[in-house]
Amino acid sequence: MNVAEVVGHALAELGVAQAFGVVGSGNFVVTNALRDAGVPFVATRHEAGAATMADAYSRMSGRVAVVSVHQGCGLTNALTGIAEAAKSRTPMIVLAADTPASATLANFRIDQDAAVTALGAVSERVHSASTAVEDTVRAYRTAVNERRTVVLNLPLDVQAAPAAVSPIPPLTVPLSAQPAPDAVSELAALISSAQRPVFIAGRGARGAATELAALASLSGALLATSAVAHGLFHDDPWALGISGGFSSPLAASLIAEADLVVAWGCALTKWTTRKGRLLTGRIAQVDIEPGTAHQPVDLAVLGDAAVTATAVTDLVSARTGYRTEEVLTRIAAGPGWPVEDLSAESLIDPRLLSSELDSLFPASRVLAVDSGNFMGYPSALLSIPDEFGFCFTQAFQSIGLGLPTAIGAALAQPDRLPVAAVGDGGFLMSIAELETVVRLKLPMVIVVYNDRAYGAEVHHFGQSDLSTVTFPDTDIAAIARGFGCAAATVRAPSDLAPLRDWLAGPRDRPFLIDAKIASDGGSWWLADAFA
Repeated sequence: MNVAEVVGHALAELGVAQAFGVVGSGNFVVTNALRDAGVPFVATRHEAGAATMADAYSRMSGRVAVVSVHQGCGLTNALTGIAEAAKSRTPMIVLAADTPASATLANFRIDQDAAVTALGAVSERVHSASTAVEDTVRAYRTAVNERRTVVLNLPLDVQAAPAAVSPIPPLTVPLSAQPAPDAVSELAALISSAQRPVFIAGRGARGAATELAALASLSGALLATSAVAHGLFHDDPWALGISGGFSSPLAASLIAEADLVVAWGCALTKWTTRKGRLLTGRIAQVDIEPGTAHQPVDLAVLGDAAVTATAVTDLVSARTGYRTEEVLTRIAAGPGWPVEDLSAESLIDPRLLSSELDSLFPASRVLAVDSGNFMGYPSALLSIPDEFGFCFTQAFQSIGLGLPTAIGAALAQPDRLPVAAVGDGGFLMSIAELETVVRLKLPMVIVVYNDRAYGAEVHHFGQSDLSTVTFPDTDIAAIARGFGCAAATVRAPSDLAPLRDWLAGPRDRPFLIDAKIASDGGSWWLADAFA
């Protein structure tokens, strides 16, 4: 074998589950080595799409995915997707070919280490034939044990060198972070003294639902999540859904009335807290790293969410807390969304559209949402079965990631209906990957909330000249049919009849909805964000 083949086989043996990428001369051999070793590979139409698909796959499967890109321009094309994964601390490997150190005048030459480091990802390198396995294992171990996105650079001259196959050393898994006993006692005292406690779980608590629900039940706490952990407490009658910009009126009211908020694996960003306005009482945070909170906290506990919750449970006595009959009645009355129908002639209210779709889709679904003014509607109004039913790649806040996110999520959760909720701007930005959806024969529903604009900018800039962010109406349904999708233009609920037929089977190709939506004058979450 040469080094490229050794690296591919080593990653397969280490346990990578899926690979995505765009193949060029620089990454051809290593990609085929992955495939030869049994790792499924999806050829995407753009490297940014490949990186986002891998990010989503890793989030929704709990297994490591790989991105394979050409040197130079292949890597730079993928940078937005890599930045999203790095900010989200997604365990992921990017195999990036690189120019030889001696090729100082090569067209493809850039400082790949600097480019990657600038994004917050970890830059690693295969240094030689004799260290190829060791370098690959180090990159994989960093990705898994430190929850980092790692770019493993493969210089072309090193790739081509003959290399011996070395055994893969066993990987040690770090023990869960144990909180200090004094911190556990202090947190237990805070929870025991609170009359209206609320737990907000973030991405770092996605594996701790059982432990957190048990502690909340004992202490009388209500449950909520950040957007990325949406669905974690889906079946709990005391769960409020998403905290922050996407909160229902009921959830926002109850969280704001809390005298204690405990953030579990949650950074308490301005999006989760409505710029801190939801936090009116005392605040505690449990996380495995120091200094992650975006808001001032009264108590910071370093520890794994599940381990810490279990330890605190042993010190807390049963109490009613926030779980009163009055609060249960408020929750049972519903989330309190406005009921006014904004639908106009030939335009459908995005809330009505979302509610109609929710009633049509099967319960077993995985939803991916792009960024834009529309994004709160599917996030809040389309129900999901659990934390693996919602994939939200928005740490970098880039539009255009929704469609590739849905592809990665669909492959990670093949037994669910994949739904991509996108705006017209983000969809057209990533439309090349529609061919990937068709080629893979994914039974996906793509919902385009089409307001014929970059809606967030329209509402942000108000009465300014908006000609740079508004566009003529585009027949997106016709474009989708050209790619091989089934499609329908939706201006009223009755226009969803073709979707009903498609859902009935055989679902042999994707279905796209070009929904001509009415203007909401700026969504509730956007109005809050721009306040």
